[in-house]
Amino acid sequence: MTKTIIAGLIMAAGVAYAEVDATDPVVIARQDLMKTIGMNVKTLGDMAGGKADFDAAGAEAAKAAIIAASAEIGAKFEPQSTDPGTKAKAEIWTSWEDFVKKAGALNAAATSLDATSLDSVKAGMGGVGGACKDCHTTYRM
Repeated sequence: MTKTIIAGLIMAAGVAYAEVDATDPVVIARQDLMKTIGMNVKTLGDMAGGKADFDAAGAEAAKAAIIAASAEIGAKFEPQSTDPGTKAKAEIWTSWEDFVKKAGALNAAATSLDATSLDSVKAGMGGVGGACKDCHTTYRM
């Protein structure tokens, strides 16, 4: 009986801490944008890390997708939302200029990344990854 109660409490605690999906279309659009960036950073990172074969066309497509998506960050985040499904910190809107500057740093890093060779992708990933980390450390829960 005690094991059943403990198991039930553990399961209930897990449900209480489960992630909540966003329902606000503004937040969903932001999350989709960030997923696009993440998916394409992963594509380049997998090539740079040897988890995937280098493919110049694929690298260029991933680079272009990051550039396009990162250019939209300011517009997608400008409307504030209180959706419980967001991982965006309120500091985005209280430090708007810094947030937009960090988004611009990602765009600049992606733009300057040379996708024509494995070595150049490896060299450029530090800037892209660093820009992502800098923003997420400050503005993502």
